Amino acid sequence: MTWYEKIGHQLFEPKRDQTPGELIFFKVFELFVLFYTIKYAWEWGIYTQLRNTEVVLPLGVANYIDISLMFEWNLALINAAVITLLAVIAFARMGARWFYMVVIVLLHIQYVARFSQGEIPHSMNLIGMSVFAFAIGAIWFPGKKNMPRFVIGAIVFFIGLGYTSAFFAKMIGTGINWYDGRHLWLWISEKSIDVYSTIGYYEPNFLQELALSYLPVASVILLIGWLTELIGFTMWWKKLRPFTVTLLIGMHIGITMTMNIRFDAFVMQLILIGFPWYLLFDKFVQHTPKWIERTV
Repeated sequence: MTWYEKIGHQLFEPKRDQTPGELIFFKVFELFVLFYTIKYAWEWGIYTQLRNTEVVLPLGVANYIDISLMFEWNLALINAAVITLLAVIAFARMGARWFYMVVIVLLHIQYVARFSQGEIPHSMNLIGMSVFAFAIGAIWFPGKKNMPRFVIGAIVFFIGLGYTSAFFAKMIGTGINWYDGRHLWLWISEKSIDVYSTIGYYEPNFLQELALSYLPVASVILLIGWLTELIGFTMWWKKLRPFTVTLLIGMHIGITMTMNIRFDAFVMQLILIGFPWYLLFDKFVQHTPKWIERTV
């Protein structure tokens, strides 16, 4: 067996028997993705409709089409409604298998329309990637065993790849001194402006005061986070996954405390895919509910 076949077995577990708990967990996870897909579609649509007037920074498909069209004729709200309808139908497995693919395309348009104003958050990127995994799974890996294994395995693969890539991207972009604590001072100062403009005042917490007072402390905080990103790929291995994900969640809590950057959906998704929740379901459920059998 080659090294990539071994990784594939760790991610997709083709030889493991399917259990009711796995199907129940998969549908719970899909419901989580559905909720955030609809939430973001409407939040971005309402913001675009009310505030956007011109494209400041074209992203993604906006580099090729005039995305400012989404600012007129309530198109952003209509797009949100279409995303909601198709996503719900896809969740219920009542429509065509390509519905999730249409949802990810429309959600991308909604994203680039909303964030065409210059600031690009990435706290919701995992939701978009998950919808894409559902789209691929629904078309090319349908069925109650293939689709859950592909969707969860693909998401775990790309999350691990993303974190490890982030480590090397920082090294390539800034160099080995990326963990210099003065970078953290700069980011704390920048985010304090955002906090001040939002709530009218800013007061550093204990960890921020400690980092701002002692350069070595700030450097150690960055170094721990950076090295945690490096080992992100180890979540590809089933036995290591809970430990790696726990470290990544701790890293995000640290980012929130030091830089006031929240990753709510991001962290919740890590909690869902990082631990074998299906084993817990299997302890309490002996049979798969019929509606889940029909909708996986």
